[in-house]
Amino acid sequence: MESSNHAVFSAAVAHPGAMPDASSQAESAVNDVALGAARISARLDRLPATRTIWQLVMLLSLGLFFEIFDLMFSGYIAPGLVKSGILTSTTHGLLGTSGVASFIAALFAGLFIGTAACGFLADKFGRRAIFTYSLLWYTAANIIMAFQDTAFGLNLWRFIAGVGIGVEIVTIGTYISELVPKHIRGRASACSQAIGFCAVPVVAFLSYLLVPRQVFGIDGWRCVVFTGVVGAMVVWWVRRRLPESPRWLAQQGRLNEADAVMTRIEARVENEYGKPLPTPALPEPVRARASFRDLLVAPYRKRVAMLIIFHVFQTMGYYGFANWIPTLLIKQGVTITSSLMYASIIAIAAPLGPLLGMLVADKFERKTVIIVMAAVNVACGLMFSQARETVMLVSLGVCLVLAGNIISFSYHAYQAELFPTSIRARAVGFVYSWSRISAMFSAFVIAWCLREFGVNGVFVFISGAMIVVICAIAILGPKTRNVALEDISA
Repeated sequence: MESSNHAVFSAAVAHPGAMPDASSQAESAVNDVALGAARISARLDRLPATRTIWQLVMLLSLGLFFEIFDLMFSGYIAPGLVKSGILTSTTHGLLGTSGVASFIAALFAGLFIGTAACGFLADKFGRRAIFTYSLLWYTAANIIMAFQDTAFGLNLWRFIAGVGIGVEIVTIGTYISELVPKHIRGRASACSQAIGFCAVPVVAFLSYLLVPRQVFGIDGWRCVVFTGVVGAMVVWWVRRRLPESPRWLAQQGRLNEADAVMTRIEARVENEYGKPLPTPALPEPVRARASFRDLLVAPYRKRVAMLIIFHVFQTMGYYGFANWIPTLLIKQGVTITSSLMYASIIAIAAPLGPLLGMLVADKFERKTVIIVMAAVNVACGLMFSQARETVMLVSLGVCLVLAGNIISFSYHAYQAELFPTSIRARAVGFVYSWSRISAMFSAFVIAWCLREFGVNGVFVFISGAMIVVICAIAILGPKTRNVALEDISA
């Protein structure tokens, strides 16, 4: 502070009448932060994709694995909840609270709170801290949920767990987009999703083994939940090694900390690269701060509108199938044990979608991939509703999962690219929260369609939703492939 005051005094002596006022000093400080943030981004974007970069992606992906495990076990343990008498397969009335739909809706109600109301936490307190505490939150809630014997208790603690999962979802996408250079953003997101979606066949197979029976007198569905809890605690211990996002640190004016993080990363990458790193591009100052109302001005308002429409309708398509696979198969005449076995086979395709996506992630525009896969979803869904033979049901189920998960990794990368660092987490949280509202109410709509119109009605509903997705992305979606995050937000 003394040196700062001395500099101001010296300037006043050298140039009488030129004493800087408080506003000019503040403006200068903001400009310094903006330029510093741009330099950090330029240093990060020029890094080659060495082992260190992919290790960071892997550490984030381990957290995503158990997050998806938690997110997806709703549908797979549902037959066990019905068998135990806690829930019913359909609801009494459109919004009944004793059916499987209420259990699914409780999760998405919590996800809505986590993404909409708490998304700002990662922008305020940092990616790393919120990444860790949200995992501890939903892990504790799941432990309590696993001991519940009533529909009310089950739904209440599923809701509370959903809040933590919602915060985690927003943070992971933001974290990955900020820690990797621009030329591998698509592949990094695909890799993360591939690892994360390995949880789907794992939870499906565990459910197939455990849900129909008891283990040492404990209901199988409770054992599935406890398995996820144990794994999540292991991940919490391992991922303490993650650094804070240097982009976030720079945007907060913590330039020395951002520089220290970048210096450590650069040293490791250069050692692995075997030669000097490329020279960073000349940085252009970026906004150090932004507010939520900035989402209502160009170009963000158009992107917000597109993503709200996208999330409302893609959720109907994705979770309309993913959360109801065993139940839909049972309605097709398959027994509970066989339906869980078929669902386990179908679930193997979950990580394959992002793995295939890694081959094209940075070769094609994200919006193009989403549109094509949504069209595949429509075609396969309508055929699934007419299928009765095992081979056809499983094959079409695999295609639906592949298409849905390619869409998933694509939009997670896409939405994180469309907003500036200073409001990325809260912007993603805001648009993503609309999918939680959609999933919450569409669970009841799916249950109603299933009761009134059978499997055919469910897939007509899903197909209509995916057609809206295609139109929204095609008309309103910008291009982002291999473009610096700061340039996309310019």
